[in-house]
Amino acid sequence: MASTTSSRPSSESASGTESADRVADVLVSFTRSDRPLGVSQIARDLGLSKAVVHRILQSLASRSLVQVVPGDVRYALGPTAVGLGTKAWSQLDVRSLAAPTLRGLRDLTRETATLSVLVGNRRIYLDQYESPQEVKMVVEIGPQFPLHSGASSRSILAFLPPAFIDEVIAELVDVRPTTDVEEYRQGLDLVRTQGYATSNNERMTGAASIAAPFFDASGNVLGSISSSGPAARYAELADESHQEHVAEVLSAAHAITQLLQPARS
Repeated sequence: MASTTSSRPSSESASGTESADRVADVLVSFTRSDRPLGVSQIARDLGLSKAVVHRILQSLASRSLVQVVPGDVRYALGPTAVGLGTKAWSQLDVRSLAAPTLRGLRDLTRETATLSVLVGNRRIYLDQYESPQEVKMVVEIGPQFPLHSGASSRSILAFLPPAFIDEVIAELVDVRPTTDVEEYRQGLDLVRTQGYATSNNERMTGAASIAAPFFDASGNVLGSISSSGPAARYAELADESHQEHVAEVLSAAHAITQLLQPARS
């Protein structure tokens, strides 16, 4: 007896696959750009009609995967996409991978060691190993922080594309109109030259930090590792001790970068 199970025609299956591919391609476009994207640019880059791209963006926006930039007609990644980024970090288990290095940094410096990752245009603390000292720095895991303030943020920002940096600086000026933009940019240049950032009473009163970025195999910055503690204790470091502390943070960041490289046969 002939089977009664029906299957969709191959043409319908192919059409569905093609539609899914288009949606995926549009979403991936945002991960490859350092600025918001408009319908025309996406259509041109992907070889699609504007009508198709517009429909896809509307669908993605309805799920908060993308959102219209306020006062603009272009789109940027939305909160749902940022949430997916956070989940991706969890599934990649970077936290477990970096844990021995983070713990080692804490043991060497006796200050709190933290691991931050870049998620969208924000930074989150993914893990920390607290200082064994009674007075210490403790961070909150999970909340999102802007990239313009604090050593952990600026050590990431300095290695992002120029257009991305421009947007973050514009955000900083909105929050702090008296910002000397030229001086701030020079500070980022120094971070790129030295490979690390420092902060003292910048994001949190009474706290100081030394932070260095880590990268993927293609040289893209993924996050930062820091050693943080009371500002008074950092101010008391002699020049030689300070450089040893910096070297330990740089070494830890380099170690995490190496751990994130693909295995070679």
